[in-house]
Amino acid sequence: MGTYLITGATGGIGAAVARLLRGRGHDLILAGRDAGRLEEMGRSLTGAHAQTQSFSISPDGTPGPVATAAQATIRTLTLDLAQPRRLETALAEADLPDRLDGVVHSAGVVTLGPVAELDTDDWNDHLNVNLVSAAELTRLLLPALRTARGHVVFVNSTAGLRANPDWSAYAASKFGLRALADALRAEEPEIRVTTVYPGRTATEMQRKVRSQEGRPYEPGDFVDPATVAKVLVGALETPRDAVVADITVRPH
Repeated sequence: MGTYLITGATGGIGAAVARLLRGRGHDLILAGRDAGRLEEMGRSLTGAHAQTQSFSISPDGTPGPVATAAQATIRTLTLDLAQPRRLETALAEADLPDRLDGVVHSAGVVTLGPVAELDTDDWNDHLNVNLVSAAELTRLLLPALRTARGHVVFVNSTAGLRANPDWSAYAASKFGLRALADALRAEEPEIRVTTVYPGRTATEMQRKVRSQEGRPYEPGDFVDPATVAKVLVGALETPRDAVVADITVRPH
């Protein structure tokens, strides 16, 4: 089984990805800003899939070892993505493994507002969390990813494909994230890179967005985070003779 680091691991999509990967018997490193929520998430995963078994497939197509979720390890890693300059020290102190099979960048922030009203703090918050920290974490984790010929997944947004009024700062950070993924894919041919573009998803971030828009939040109107997670994990499990480069997931 593999080892995966997930940022935003206590949020909607990140938590759903963690549950799926945990159920397949993978080791997890759950990263987030709130240590208490991370510990709670870790405890919930420890007992959630105790009887689950997973079969791995090696690059040559032969069956690999059987793993159970009860055998997998879960670690937590407190990171403040709003402070990308501090990430290198945080990772050095964390003593992470020498190989990583995947990194899932699912953390993000959003504040709506017209260009005329967004100040430099708003722009810096979006760019630091949504883009710069993703780039810096990827840079720092590249040696471990290269060792495993691993996979990097960027959870983007349909706002990274089209910018709408009041979404300038968020969309700019997501357009940048798309560029980061495309460049990384070209620079690191042994590492697979996937960008997932979810449409509106039933998460706490979406609840905040709807409040800012002055509109009600009805989870049933949006994509379930578990659905996005299934698509994302499907990309991770694609055989090594292919890479799923870009996926868009929209509400039906």
